[in-house]
Amino acid sequence: MSVFQQRLTMLQAEHQHLHAKVNQAELPGNGVFLRYKDPVLTAAHAPLTWRYDLNAETNPYLMERLGINAVLNPGAIELDGKFYMVARVEGHDRKSFFAVAESSNGIDGFTFWDKPCEIGETEVPDTNVYDMRLTRHEDGWIYGLFCTERKDPEAAPGDESSAVAQCGIVRTKDLKTWERLADLKTNSAQQRNVVLHPEFVNGKYALYTRPQDSFIEAGKGGGIGMAFADSMTECVVDIEHVIEPKTYHTIKESKNGQGPAPMKTDKGWLHIGHGVRNTAAGLRYVLYCFMTDLNDPMKVTHRPSGYFLAPEGEERVGDVSNVVFCNGMVARENGEVYIYYASSDTRCHVLTTSIDQLVDYVTNTPEDPLTSAGCVKQRIALIDRNLAL
Repeated sequence: MSVFQQRLTMLQAEHQHLHAKVNQAELPGNGVFLRYKDPVLTAAHAPLTWRYDLNAETNPYLMERLGINAVLNPGAIELDGKFYMVARVEGHDRKSFFAVAESSNGIDGFTFWDKPCEIGETEVPDTNVYDMRLTRHEDGWIYGLFCTERKDPEAAPGDESSAVAQCGIVRTKDLKTWERLADLKTNSAQQRNVVLHPEFVNGKYALYTRPQDSFIEAGKGGGIGMAFADSMTECVVDIEHVIEPKTYHTIKESKNGQGPAPMKTDKGWLHIGHGVRNTAAGLRYVLYCFMTDLNDPMKVTHRPSGYFLAPEGEERVGDVSNVVFCNGMVARENGEVYIYYASSDTRCHVLTTSIDQLVDYVTNTPEDPLTSAGCVKQRIALIDRNLAL
């Protein structure tokens, strides 16, 4: 047997085993959600046809020609009873692109479609695209809002790292054909983590934004904003109202941003965001929750203390360590909720929970008192109630 055939047989067997693996919940969990032992998507899940020249004549040693570095930060949606992730796939060349993976149960068996998404370009081509949020809007379209990155035209000669991030917009009906729309226009110097609210608000499209002063630092504009537009085909907003600010000495003191589109519940709009703080080892990203009023989404009604999810074990290691990031969530009609997140900019995971559990967590977890003394009083009050049982 040739080297080519030996390697092909091993690669195919490994790929089939990976996709057939059953993902097990980690019990007993924390009562809020269940984690799972295995990632749901990794670089190894990428089809062999994406990575290898499978022609024995032109690639006799079956070398990987176009490697995949990571699969991360997926948008998510349920269509006709199946679960779909639009994942960010990053090649060895550092360029990211979008690709659809589907599963029948949302926990394992995720398989990429044959080819990545083709989303088109604007008049000013994107250098890189990533982190798509999917929103099934009441206007009938599925919108994908993502970060489009281009080199900063004002960068000094020799500066090859300064960039400008803005919000790109596509829409689709089936995740197969994508219509590229004009980029979002705001007054902010940089724009990341933009998410479309699933319903009209006072007849306008509502967007969650994250105004920031530079490519990395949030600056004075930090916080989750809300803005309104008349159209998505030419989406322009004038004012960004910061509804969820970053806060000193909390899990969101450096930056925070909206995750997926919020979930509508009887108690309010339930949000998952990410919070960033600085440490001696670098930035630490965690997930947290908050809730806004059903009739006035600009009004925050509940802010549970601390983080909802932090990286654990293998999740803490990767291209950008000590990070969890979420931009995909599926809330089913039967009350089940699937939350998709990435760890350390490397791999994708799932949490399962329910609408009832999330609402209980958000509405009954006390807020952060913001001082050590206040936190001690809060914890002693809990202890006293438990000792009195």
